[in-house]
Amino acid sequence: MAVWQLAAAQTAYAAAGGHDPLERGAVAAAVALLLVAAGFDLFDGRVARRLGGSGMGAELDNLADVISFGFAPAFFVVAWGTLAGEGGPLQHTVALAAAAAVLLAVVVRLARFSCQAPDSSTFTGLPSPFGAMAVITVVLLDPPVYVGAAAVALVAWLMVSRVAYPKPRGRLAYAALGCIVVGAGCLAAWALDAPGGVVLLYSGGGLLLALVLAVPVSLVAARRNDPAPAPADSV
Repeated sequence: MAVWQLAAAQTAYAAAGGHDPLERGAVAAAVALLLVAAGFDLFDGRVARRLGGSGMGAELDNLADVISFGFAPAFFVVAWGTLAGEGGPLQHTVALAAAAAVLLAVVVRLARFSCQAPDSSTFTGLPSPFGAMAVITVVLLDPPVYVGAAAVALVAWLMVSRVAYPKPRGRLAYAALGCIVVGAGCLAAWALDAPGGVVLLYSGGGLLLALVLAVPVSLVAARRNDPAPAPADSV
């Protein structure tokens, strides 16, 4: 649904001659649908365990994740990269490459997740719903295309990396849900052109990106602070 919503906005843009920006309401509606998908993804595993999941359900869940958190964000990147500014073929190619990286990263991450033994406390790599929200945040913040493409590529790398992200269980799950609700509020303020809506969008987006980067940055800092192992005594 999010893809269709954004596709409709892009079609309207093309029909207008390509000179008017995408209509905020259409973009906000598409992003809101992705936020809803991310909210459901927080609790679908718990519901499946309580009701008794099946192998088919697990495969359908992966398929839904690829569409919601891989294909849809990639389409956002393509639409943004091809509609932003007066970019030429190189800019469009860079945007397409970044979009392909996102889609491929989600597919690889989900395939790896299906093959690994479950870990009760951490995910290996950035979870795809948060990766998708980070990618869309980059698009909404609308940096220069080359800067945005680099940021999107970084998010794609984090999704397939070996960085251990904590699983949103218990209070952390509700905290993540709260972040999604706050993000939806910031998005609504921006879409309705409310006073301070742009500031809220940038503040919420910056906070989300900071949270995504906090885990790998903290790991790098911890490794630097670890004392070097003492050399073995020679005999």
